[in-house]
Amino acid sequence: MRAYRFSGSDPSEYPERGWMVHAQDSHQADGQWPVLDALVDRVLDARRQIAAAQAAEAQLLAEAVTIIADRTDTLRQHASQAGRTYTSTGDLPLREVSLELGAAMRVSDRTVQARISDAHALTTDFPATFAALSTGQIDAGHAWAIVRSGIGLTDEVRSRYERLALDAAATESTTRTAQAAKAIAAALCPEAFADRASAAADERDVRLYDLDEGMVRLIADLPAPLGQAIYDLLTSQARAVLATDQTPDFPDSRIDPADGGAGPDPAEDPDTLRLETGPRAAAEPRPGATDARTLAQVRADLFCELLLTGIPSSCGDGDLFAHITAQIQVTVPALTLAGDPSGGPALLTGHGPIDPDIARRLAGLAPGWDRVFTDPYSGEVLAVDRYRPSAPIKRYLAARDERCRAPACTRPVHRCDCDHTVAASDGGPTDAENLAHFCRRHHTDKHQTAWRVRQLGRGIIEWIGPTGRRYADPPPAVVRFVPLIDDSPPPF
Repeated sequence: MRAYRFSGSDPSEYPERGWMVHAQDSHQADGQWPVLDALVDRVLDARRQIAAAQAAEAQLLAEAVTIIADRTDTLRQHASQAGRTYTSTGDLPLREVSLELGAAMRVSDRTVQARISDAHALTTDFPATFAALSTGQIDAGHAWAIVRSGIGLTDEVRSRYERLALDAAATESTTRTAQAAKAIAAALCPEAFADRASAAADERDVRLYDLDEGMVRLIADLPAPLGQAIYDLLTSQARAVLATDQTPDFPDSRIDPADGGAGPDPAEDPDTLRLETGPRAAAEPRPGATDARTLAQVRADLFCELLLTGIPSSCGDGDLFAHITAQIQVTVPALTLAGDPSGGPALLTGHGPIDPDIARRLAGLAPGWDRVFTDPYSGEVLAVDRYRPSAPIKRYLAARDERCRAPACTRPVHRCDCDHTVAASDGGPTDAENLAHFCRRHHTDKHQTAWRVRQLGRGIIEWIGPTGRRYADPPPAVVRFVPLIDDSPPPF
């Protein structure tokens, strides 16, 4: 039987409870783990060196633009001397240089063309981002997210956008940075985003790709709210199918309901419940289950049946699905809802800005709205109310958190547990300052590993690792917020 004990590294700082460790790991109870701490330092140093090398490569690739321009001028002069008119717009020199670089780098020339374009934009239009990458303060993923989301912004707007996006990149993962950068760009230039969103929606399509071993891949390019709603509906129906089947107990994933959790979810995604990875491991039958399919497999089967027959007849009792609807969370500024493009972007949780017209249509179909009040200077969610009686704290937390509050996690709140930071059994209050959303994976980590969690106020969640390192997770609305007055200093 696995033994656990509690011990606090600083009772005055963490009066609620200590952090859980294995009995055999008592040497870690003081909050220090020297071997892991040294490893983290070495990994961070290696990542800084990699970032600096990636910045150097980007600078070299940007030089190709000058070579291409010089080559174009040379060909134009040769044509003029021969009495001909040079009609190329530079495509041939671009292909010529990209093919040479691609052969040397062992990548396609089209890939090199895209890298040259990104590198030139990074080094010429986003100097602060390039400097941060060169010094290893951000990764290449952060840099490319900032550059690609900021393409098309005017010179007057770009510098402010870059400063705000870098501020987000200082604390967020690349995925979260990309989401924040898109929201910031849409807030600073809403007309341009609306035009791009409308043009992108016109490119919606469904494509088919052949795979090996008798498989194909079906890809649909759709407006984000529709795509997320489809995926959420398939997932909800797949969970309903598996919930009717006998499923095994997972003792290592059990969470005390008194601490805000709901206990283990027998239909949870296999990736969050087992260490094995890959298609073979995911396809292994679940002990005691009559249906050996994984959640992903049931989701795929439902997708096929719904499209081909309209009724998921062979996946379970059809009555199961009568009450299931897709869930998405969209935040729309009041002015935007009223049709004013200067009101700010409409945001789809887990994705970023969406077409304002789609947001208004969704709002018109919604049975009820949550009204969210935010601080005009920081973007912090201050309060949530609703005209219909409901659970105000849950609505507030859903608006504040939007997704799992573990570092870098993006799972939306309706797939998360609402957890007490200080356990209710230890006297922790059920209020917004003691509740936060965690997905099942990170909820389990909080309770059954050496990680500690505390709330710093204003919605900021701090995770303290086994080494004693601290990682602050601010609310998404604060990360992507664009101040009304541009008086903030640069982050780097």
